[in-house]
Amino acid sequence: MVGVPLPAVVGEGGSLGASTMRFGMTNELIADAIERVGTLLEAQDANPFRVRAYHRCAEILRDHELPVTDLLGAEGPAALERIPGIGPSLASAVEELAHTGRLGLLDRLEGQVSPEDLFTTIPGIGEGLAHRIHEDLGIETLEDLEQAAADGTLESVRGIGPRRRRAIRDILAVRLGRAARRRRRRRQVLSRSRGHEGPPVFVPPVEAILAVDEEYRRGAAAGTLRRIRPKRFNPAGKAWLPVYHTERQGWWFTLLFSNTSRAHELGRTRDWVVVFYEKDGHEDQATVVTEYRGELAGRRVIRGREGECYDHYYPLQTGVGASPR
Repeated sequence: MVGVPLPAVVGEGGSLGASTMRFGMTNELIADAIERVGTLLEAQDANPFRVRAYHRCAEILRDHELPVTDLLGAEGPAALERIPGIGPSLASAVEELAHTGRLGLLDRLEGQVSPEDLFTTIPGIGEGLAHRIHEDLGIETLEDLEQAAADGTLESVRGIGPRRRRAIRDILAVRLGRAARRRRRRRQVLSRSRGHEGPPVFVPPVEAILAVDEEYRRGAAAGTLRRIRPKRFNPAGKAWLPVYHTERQGWWFTLLFSNTSRAHELGRTRDWVVVFYEKDGHEDQATVVTEYRGELAGRRVIRGREGECYDHYYPLQTGVGASPR
């Protein structure tokens, strides 16, 4: 992570330990990362209120008399939310830093989204080992890494023996277990929403995502958005990837064109838009694409929420303009 020197957690032959808390993450280091977010948000024309909130949080962390890792270990993020100036969103960011030594938001703001960056969020995997894992096994996700750790394939990478493989497997089981629970909760919320039991709680409305997607693509086409330097598929190190920050209906949004190998392969880097959203500590992402088939052909569609997009474009109503399902 640029600007935040993290202490080594373990040597090549050491133990990763049972705790998921990142040892050595002091208030100062966490504050550095939070402050860096504020600085980058300001440079990328984000909402001034949000910029000030991150800078203020960094000041609070530096001045706090107790290690925030101790507070998290004793009571979880609720303990941080009781500190004036730290709400659910900032508490969630501090918790992520305390457990992983990294912050996904900061990585996105800095354009650091390579598989190697992802793997180094696992205690005991440094940059060199992360590079070897990616090069030797060709894997790009934490789910793939977990599978390689489970079936033993990971031991074929230099620097990983049985003990380290098992430790990585156990850490990923905890990490991905939390992510799986978040995804299940998201599906349940979406299911309730589609059943007309009220609006979704943990996901933005379809119309909000589609609106910010349109704003992003319009700004990117006009050349009015800030550009960052993605690490992947950018050998020249050019700042070509437009980034957009906005707020709508209480949700904070960050939008970027997809910079994945699949998007490049299909020539969709200027069509697929990844939308990161966050509200009250609930964070997730969606991908918006142009549909090329069926009744929604030519429309912008949110993957996984196609049914809601259909209802958005063709509301159930009588009279001219309604489209049959």
